[in-house]
Amino acid sequence: MTEFSYQRKIRFADTDAAGVVYFTNLLSICHEAYEEYLSSLKIDLKSFFKDDLTAIPIIHAEIDFFQPLFCGDIITIKLELSFVNEKVFAINYQILQDSFQVATAMTKHITINPQTRKTKPIPKIITQNI
Repeated sequence: MTEFSYQRKIRFADTDAAGVVYFTNLLSICHEAYEEYLSSLKIDLKSFFKDDLTAIPIIHAEIDFFQPLFCGDIITIKLELSFVNEKVFAINYQILQDSFQVATAMTKHITINPQTRKTKPIPKIITQNI
């Protein structure tokens, strides 16, 4: 299993009318962490996400909050990838503020051929780093 950390400041646009981070926005921030992880592997994101033969859509997402996050808060997201099977992997996210866990999230990703929509094995660039 691979672990990676990403740090980010919560922005005003991440919050809702009550001034706290909206749940879908924190999932989006988790996806930013995933993209930064891919970049750390020297993967060209433009090519990776525009591949005509391989797509890796999210098939499941969940998030749990343990305390609110506000504009200006600095968070660290620790992500850990794991295999579900040869075509699916999961990313578990631990969201921390000052080393205290404030939320957890998880996404499951499946590998498909975007033209046929049929599943296929996880690309080696991912499997080598799980």
